[in-house]
Amino acid sequence: MSRVYPQSNNEQSKTLTHWQPEDEKFWSTQGAGIARRNLWISIPCLLLSFCVWMLFSAVAVNLNAVGFNFSTDQLFLLTALPAVSGAIGRIPYSFIVPLIGGRRWTVISTLILIVPCLWLAYAVQHPQTSFVQFVMIALLCGIAGANFASSMANISFFYPKVQQGKALGLNGGLGNLGVSVMQLVVPLVVTLGLFGGISTGVLQPSGDVLYLANAALVWVPFLIVLSLIAWFGMNDLKTAQASLRDQLPVLKEPHLWSLSILYLATFGSFIGFSAGFSMLSKTQFPDYHIMTYAFFGPLVGALARPLGGVLSDRFGGIRVTILNFIAMALLTAGIFITLPSTTQAGSFYLFFAIFIGLFATSGLGSGSTFQMIAVIFRQISLMKSRSLNLDEETSLRKSSTDSAAALGFISSIGAIGGFFIPRAFGLSLSLTGSVLIAMKVFLVFYIGCALLTWWVYGRRLTQFATKKKVA
Repeated sequence: MSRVYPQSNNEQSKTLTHWQPEDEKFWSTQGAGIARRNLWISIPCLLLSFCVWMLFSAVAVNLNAVGFNFSTDQLFLLTALPAVSGAIGRIPYSFIVPLIGGRRWTVISTLILIVPCLWLAYAVQHPQTSFVQFVMIALLCGIAGANFASSMANISFFYPKVQQGKALGLNGGLGNLGVSVMQLVVPLVVTLGLFGGISTGVLQPSGDVLYLANAALVWVPFLIVLSLIAWFGMNDLKTAQASLRDQLPVLKEPHLWSLSILYLATFGSFIGFSAGFSMLSKTQFPDYHIMTYAFFGPLVGALARPLGGVLSDRFGGIRVTILNFIAMALLTAGIFITLPSTTQAGSFYLFFAIFIGLFATSGLGSGSTFQMIAVIFRQISLMKSRSLNLDEETSLRKSSTDSAAALGFISSIGAIGGFFIPRAFGLSLSLTGSVLIAMKVFLVFYIGCALLTWWVYGRRLTQFATKKKVA
């Protein structure tokens, strides 16, 4: 018979001392409602983090229009740098929730994003600001990307394993919407005098006034409000607490590194394309105002991510991931015929359509690989715990901690794609005048990942099966 574990405080208690999501009675009577509340506060906090993380993908395109004189390669670099600090930051962030609590860290990690927003707003209004300062601001904006690791780790503690694909897909997918929201909002707010004397505009040749500082300032009020909501509405889990020493052994697991490669190919592609697509489109098709369309790709990718989690819960993450990599490879090959060259003008609309497909598959693959990570690491941890004759409650708690640490660390590897892809575009253009070399590298990588998924996991589906589901 299942037990209901009473809380030492009422449901609104900030720290919950008992949490047993795998207990069906506990979940139906107490756990589900609390988990949903934490999830739906976590999502907008993560969405804002993605808005700040990818700010330079929209700001860099307009820097020269407000008085700066940066080269194309420098502008590509500014769009790529936030991924570096975001990826590095995800390593400590992946271990921090069990140390200080998900509620506390959500508030802290959201509030500190105000700093790069204010600095960027100041910098873009002073054309004498050096490129080095913009590099520093870009790296600080990148810290926002680290929030993904702690947010996903935190939500993974709240849900039973059979619902983690959906919950993590919603948190990650709707959080990823921040890229699209930012790229939709920024072109609108930079045309409006919203902040009085705080934001000054620059007259454009078209006769319009560009208030580029608004691109950063617009997020500050939301960051403050969401931090307050998280402080009063979220929970810390006593059962999720673990020391750094308890979490580090997960780094010795070989599957950590193979799954990291797969996540680099999926989420890394999503965030890399989000960062570099606007600049890439501007260089290849300068006659089209890409910022009018740029938000659509990240929007499709973000919405596809929860679908990847749901499909993986239904059909198995391994199967979904293999098919997804095949689709990514075919779409990448299709890009070759759309690009302008000395013999053809290229096709912007076909180029845009295929990239939308790449955004969709990278988002879907992010959801399916994340579901694989959660399921595989839970099973590995449970097998190790049972070999040590640990009781069921301790085994489940350890498996949750190991899974959360793995999810966070692997997400840090995936975020590197946000640096490599824009840099690959920039280097390919500067060396050859074309992005074909970069796209060929991506094609080979996606084919390799499809083979890796099949070789390591696809041949042994039953080894990674849950009760009625396959990872």
